[in-house]
Amino acid sequence: MKKYAIDFSHSTIGFSVRHMMVSRIYGTFESYSATLAVTNIEDMLDAQISFSIAVASISTKNFDRDVHLVSPDFFDADLYPKISFASTKIEKIKDNLFALHGDLTIKDTTKPVVFNTTYTGSAINTWGQEVHGFQAETQIDRRAFKLVYNTLLETGGVLISDEIDINVDLEINPI
Repeated sequence: MKKYAIDFSHSTIGFSVRHMMVSRIYGTFESYSATLAVTNIEDMLDAQISFSIAVASISTKNFDRDVHLVSPDFFDADLYPKISFASTKIEKIKDNLFALHGDLTIKDTTKPVVFNTTYTGSAINTWGQEVHGFQAETQIDRRAFKLVYNTLLETGGVLISDEIDINVDLEINPI
C-alpha cells in the first residue's frame, strides 16, 4: 500500500450549522492529522483512512463563540480534546464517487457515518510532486454525540439546529 500525507495549506476540515433558523455559521478546525494508505488512489476500495482533530483548534471567526464551543456546554475540549474518524469500508458508487463508511467519535461517543466522497483528480504541482484531491461531506445529528446545548427563541424555533454539515476538502501527496 502507498501512503499519503495531507497538504495542509490546500486542505480544510469544516462544518456548518443553521443559526436562529435563518442563517448558517461556518467553522473550521485548524489542527488535525490524518493517515491514508491505499493500493490504487483512483480506485480507493482498499483505502485505510483515519483522522484526529484537535477540538481546541475550532475557528468560527468569532472568539467568544469559539471559547463557548470548546467549553463543557459543547465539545468540552478539556475532557474530550480530540475528534476522530476511522474508515471501515469504501464503496464505489460510480466513476469518481465513493461512499466512505467509518466510525466518528466526538465526546467519547462513536457512531457510524457515511461521507459522500468525490475523487477530484490528480496533477503535478510546480515542484514536480504528484497531488490528488478529494471532497467529502456528511451530515450528523449533534445530539447523538452529546452536543445538546441549545436555547429556545422567543419568536419560536431554536438557536442552533440539530443537523451539522461536515465538509472536507483534501489535497494529498504520496510520502
